[in-house]
Amino acid sequence: MSALQHYVASVAPYLHHYGYLAVGCGIFAESLGAPLPGETLLIAGAVLASQGHMGLGLLIVTAWVTAVMGDNTGYCIGRTGGRRVVLKYGGHVGINQARFERVESFLQNYGRPAVAVARFFVVARQLNGLVAGAVRMSWWHFLLFNCLGALLWVSVWGLGVYFFGQHVLRWMPNLRYLGYGVLGIAVLGGGTLLYRLWRSRRRRS
Repeated sequence: MSALQHYVASVAPYLHHYGYLAVGCGIFAESLGAPLPGETLLIAGAVLASQGHMGLGLLIVTAWVTAVMGDNTGYCIGRTGGRRVVLKYGGHVGINQARFERVESFLQNYGRPAVAVARFFVVARQLNGLVAGAVRMSWWHFLLFNCLGALLWVSVWGLGVYFFGQHVLRWMPNLRYLGYGVLGIAVLGGGTLLYRLWRSRRRRS
């Protein structure tokens, strides 16, 4: 059994007992930097939805809303407390200076679109909002790209796993690479579309 299969099996009892509350709380807390398996809860929830034990629509909405809420709460904490406060108290949930600087460099090097991509990577997913707030990224820009990233993330790991249905656990070791492939295609397609719109506006002007 792969590590991801093991994690899905370990969180399944919580989903059976607490349902959407477990998914929402896990994703929200993970988005604030807590070392919790938010993504695994979403995947396990989608597996249960494919078996008729959870409602897909409510699962997707719960995951998306709590992901955005968690990231934006982290943004507010980072914005008001700053880098020093986050690093001072972040050690209680595993936020050390090395991790913080790694995500900080990621956001600074790749700009606002990195906010959308960050949710697909473990450390970046946990510290995305905190770091964006600490470096004083525009909240409107953060909110826009964060909503888009959370929607893409939920679509890949929620809808994708649901439609694979009963076969998902068999393919679990390679599923993460499939998610990265879908993400890459989406980013490439979105970038191409934005470039064409920009060129079109430039010609008109």
